[in-house]
This record gives sequence, structure tokens and C-alpha cells, in this order.
Amino acid sequence: MTKPFSSLSKRQILRDIQAQEYDLLVIGGGITGAGIALDAQVRGINTVLIEMQDFAAGTSSRSTKLVHGGLRYLKQLELKLVAEVGRERAIVYENAPHVTTPEWMLLPMIEGGTYGKFATSIGLRVYDALAGVRKSERRIMLNKEQTLAKEPLLAKEKLKGGGYYVEYRTDDARLTMEVMKEAVRRGATAINYMKAEDLLYENGRVYGVIAIDQFSGEKITIRAKKIINAAGPWVDTIREIDGSKKGKRLHITKGVHLVIDKKRFPLNQAIYFDTPDGRMVFAIPRDNKTYVGTTDTNYQEDIANPKMTVEDRDYILRAANFMFPSLKLTGADVESSWAGLRPLIHEDGKSPSELSRKDEIFLSESGLLTIAGGKLTGYRKMAERIVDLLVEQFKTDGQGNYPCCTTDKIRLSGGDVGGADKFKLFKTEKIKEGVSIGLSEGEAEQLVARYGSNVSQIFSRISECEAERAEAGLPAQVFGPLMYAIEEEMAMTPEDFFVRRTGELYFHIQGVRDWKEPVIAYMAKKLGWSTEETATHKKRLEQVIHDAVIPLSE
Repeated sequence: MTKPFSSLSKRQILRDIQAQEYDLLVIGGGITGAGIALDAQVRGINTVLIEMQDFAAGTSSRSTKLVHGGLRYLKQLELKLVAEVGRERAIVYENAPHVTTPEWMLLPMIEGGTYGKFATSIGLRVYDALAGVRKSERRIMLNKEQTLAKEPLLAKEKLKGGGYYVEYRTDDARLTMEVMKEAVRRGATAINYMKAEDLLYENGRVYGVIAIDQFSGEKITIRAKKIINAAGPWVDTIREIDGSKKGKRLHITKGVHLVIDKKRFPLNQAIYFDTPDGRMVFAIPRDNKTYVGTTDTNYQEDIANPKMTVEDRDYILRAANFMFPSLKLTGADVESSWAGLRPLIHEDGKSPSELSRKDEIFLSESGLLTIAGGKLTGYRKMAERIVDLLVEQFKTDGQGNYPCCTTDKIRLSGGDVGGADKFKLFKTEKIKEGVSIGLSEGEAEQLVARYGSNVSQIFSRISECEAERAEAGLPAQVFGPLMYAIEEEMAMTPEDFFVRRTGELYFHIQGVRDWKEPVIAYMAKKLGWSTEETATHKKRLEQVIHDAVIPLSE
């Protein structure tokens, strides 16, 4: 039975959660938790998931936004990881082509750079083989002239040539939402802004949590036979509550990306390039912007609100100006930014960039299962591994015999477009439909690309709720997604909508400024906020806009 996934149904969802014992409780609503909820529910394991912020609000909306094969891990000789994530990106692309786009990546070779001509050629060939790259997407080696033809902005003096290979661009928060929605569609229960404040035990075994509503302060009890801690940067916080933070621990690093308008940074081609200090950074064109990143620094501050610092900003600008010297970018060119955390597994003596991106599973004496580390691309295999372990535990306990993982064949929410090869045709037809209800071709295309097969629900809200839209004072391309985000994607705040449901804060920040007041007013009316609650949400959104633009002084 499909469960509600609407902000308007929150009270009912909380009542339902307290009224039963679940087979599995997942703590953490990022991509890993969402993947676990989907895998478990599909196998028949009755699952509930709680997230203390919004879904994907932590690491899963703050990545480089690539479902990539991990070329950098080849350099670290993590061959198994390269092979696994290479296969996984093909699976994600087939099951959710609306949030996964193949994109040719140029790897410039420069004098004294990380990748020489021979190493690049061999490395990309091995990468193609390990990752199972389809023939049409296998690497091509370019000379200096061919490389500059692909991207004229590159520094010419030290350039020797380039490698040309395919990565997959994604919207990390949208991917997380589509996995979560598919889990809920198949019977899982999921709710955001519910913090696991304490664990409950019986005879030394964990059997539930005390969770607190982050808006109302209400506490509820959630009972489950098994609990998986998939809280990303917070997994050690949960392990501390459990008294099981022993041995390996998290090593939190921060990564920052800058967004610059395409008129100021007219990048033709996605680039993966050397920095003067020997690291590698991406520059990627998207939605008439170019974003550049990432940094990789140790982090010990507030993990709920990582921010760009002046040092972060200037590091990325120096790197961009090194590789694209004609631009002469400054801090004034930065339109927006995001800062995210990587919850890696600590290894003594290694720098942040050297730490493995492999995931690990920990089992405590109380029965609490924890999964940590890993990459966005590998979320499905991470979920499969820990749910396989869960199934073995249920079998040993005599509590059921569940089937094997089948999520590699499951279309995610929005992915019902006839397969990846037919998505282009699907887009063409749906864009015409959007234009027929009054959207411009560009507006319709953006909505189809964002929502895939769910765009029909956006279009129906636009065409059927004209009076409500006019009263709200919102354009159709904002109103339709807003209504859908509240009713079908559990958006609770303006930040949820502008950051994680649409990505507007990063790639169209002026639109956030233009429409924030009517969006806040519509949500206040729809969700019944008091004057005080409305003011709180407005203040929070203003802070988020500020932090995206103004760096934190060191």
C-alpha cells in the first residue's frame, strides 16, 4: 500500500508510526538511507525511515553532482571500487535517466601535471575496461590542438594534450528524492525533521528510538526489530548514544563548490583539471552557469551547517585562474556556492584527499547496524550489502526468509520513460505538452528534465489550479513544482523547496530572491504556519541565501 509522502499528512504519518512495530528503522534520510529503505521494502521488510533535517540536507545535496566512475580512485589502485561504481552509474542511468546525464569530460594534460600522456592513455583504457564503459563512450586521446578546440579557455603554454572520456552528471538531491519516493510508493514510511534523540533497549538489545519533531518538539517512540544507522556525518553521534563508538571512526572533510554565471565563465566543456598544489578539480557547465570544485580539507566545526570560507573561495578561484588564465575571476564573480561534508573512515597518517571512499559496516553488541563512508554513485550497492546482512540476521533469528536484492532492475520515481535510450523522445513529447498549457519551451524543458515521468503531475497542477496560482502571485513554472513539492515530496520549508527540490539556490539564485516572498506566503497558508513560524522560516531562508554568497571570514 502506498503511504502518504505529503507535508499535509505529517500528523497522520506520526500517528501511524507510533501505532506499530516495524521490521526495520533506518536513521538518516540521505542517499544511503533512501537506498536502504527501497531495497529493504522491496524485499518485504516493513521499513520506516527518519531524518533529523530535510531529506538529502547533509552530504547528499552538497556533492560535485556527478554519478562518476571514480577515475581518481584508479590512481589510488582501488580497482574494485572503480569497477563497482562504473557498473553502478550505468544502472542509475537506466533506472533514472531524468536525473542522470552522460557528459563528456576533458582531462587536460599539462607539463608537470598529475597525469602524463602515457599514464592518462593507459589509465583511461583501464578505467573503460574496469567500469564496463559502453563502446560509444570509450576514451579518446587528443593532441594539444584538438584539446584547445574542445575548450579554448584552457591555459595554452603548458598544455600537451588531453584525455576525453564520459562521466555522468546528476542532481544529487533529486536522485535522493526519487529513491525515497520509490521506497514510499512501495510501502515504506519516511518522514523528515524527526531527530533520533535516544535509543531504547531491552535485555541489552536495541529495539527502538525516542524521536523528537524538530518543529513542534513533540517526542514519539518508534519500535523496530532492527535498526540501521545511516546518518552520514552523524553516524558516530548515534554510535556514541549506543556506547559502541570503538575502533574505526569517522573522518569528516569539507568540500566547497562555486557557481559562476556562464557569461563570466563561458565554459564549453566539462573539465577535470590539475591544481597548482597537485589536487584535481572539476569545472562543469550547467543551466547557463559554470560550477567549480571541490576543496578537500579537514573539518571539525558545526556539521549541520558547513559554510564556504574566504580561504575556500580563494583556493578554488586560484585553481580556476591557473587553468583558465584569461578569465581573471574574483570573489565578485561568485553568484552562489555550497559546502558539503564527506563522512570518510579515518586512517592514521593519510591526508583528506588520500582517504578511501570505500564504505564500511559496523555491528555493535546491542545489534545496532551502522554503515559509513562510501560514495553517491555506490549508494545502491551499499544498501544491498547491509540489507543482505540484515536478511541473514532475520534468517538466523527465525524471523523470516527474504529474497535477494532486485533494485538494479527497479525504475526510480520519475524514471518511467521507456528506458534511457528513449528519454530524449520522451522529453520532446512532454515539452510540447508543457508549451500547450502556457509554459515557454525552456520552462517546459527544465521541468521535464527535473521530474521525468512525474512531470505530468506538475503540468496537471498548473492547468487545473489556475485560480489558486493567480491568488498566490506565482508564475506557473514556480507554482506547479511548489505545490508538487508540498503534496508529493514532503517539503516542509522554503529552504527545502529552493535548495533540495529544485536546486534554484545554486543555479538560479536570482529566482529565489524574486519569488521567496510569495513562496513563503503560499507555504504558510497551505501548512497553517503561525506568524512566528512564518518569520522563522523566512529568517532561515535569508540566512541560507547569505551563506551561499558571502563567505565566512577566517
